[in-house]
Amino acid sequence: MRFLDVKTDFAFKRVFGSEQSKGVLIDCLNALIDFGGERITDLTIVDPYQIPLLKGMKDSYVDVKAVLSNQSKVIIEMQVLNVEGFEQRVLYNAAKLYSTQLKQADRYSTLEPIIALTITDFVMFPDIPKVISYWNLMEREFLLQYSDDIELIFVELPKFSKQENELSSINDKWLYFIKHAGELNFIPQSFTEPPLREAFDIANTAALSEEELEMQFKRHDFIRVQRGLQDKLAKVEKEAQEAHAQGIAQGKRETARNMLRENISADTISKCTGLSTEEIERLRNNG
Repeated sequence: MRFLDVKTDFAFKRVFGSEQSKGVLIDCLNALIDFGGERITDLTIVDPYQIPLLKGMKDSYVDVKAVLSNQSKVIIEMQVLNVEGFEQRVLYNAAKLYSTQLKQADRYSTLEPIIALTITDFVMFPDIPKVISYWNLMEREFLLQYSDDIELIFVELPKFSKQENELSSINDKWLYFIKHAGELNFIPQSFTEPPLREAFDIANTAALSEEELEMQFKRHDFIRVQRGLQDKLAKVEKEAQEAHAQGIAQGKRETARNMLRENISADTISKCTGLSTEEIERLRNNG
């Protein structure tokens, strides 16, 4: 038995955005999002999964849109590559969905809240240890909330490190499913909840058509290529930064040598170049 890698856009939308996904998506959202003690009991999936809509290779993300029973609108997005401008795009998409609710004669008070749930396969906030973080508009000094009409929620999968025998909640199980489904050959025994088992059924590759299997392969290949390019670019940038730093250091040493020839004190040279007096003395002795 093999399962789709839910982190790819094709599989993510099939599992969470198909017509049969309603119960799966409700359970997953209730597990991942803190609704302040409330639970979502119903939703409508907007723009459900269709294979032709996912054939483009221009980007590495897909979104699932839903309207909750309390009329809040949710964008659920899976992002596998940390592309330039990604943070701005998340905010733009949320603000766009919020603003386009308003028709010409509508009142501002008719606007419904927007929740943007973004799941990433990379770390966005290295200074925050939590897997799930919540963001909204607040006053800078007193931390008073201005409005909760637009809320950004981020799930950073690399921060979730629990193994199967460590899963203690439905939240843990959904995170484990999203992160590891593509690596599994069977449904874990502890996954007894019907929505989770249904998610595995939808992700089971045995139920896919040849076209869908080909789509999954292409998406995996595309992501591998893009990650390879990102790694190469990061390496080149690092080497350039190191070369630049070495050039600056060499320039400081050359300046220090020239100042030493003018019999300028080591303290003064240190203040001008930032070099330590010990290094300046070594330059004096070694030339």
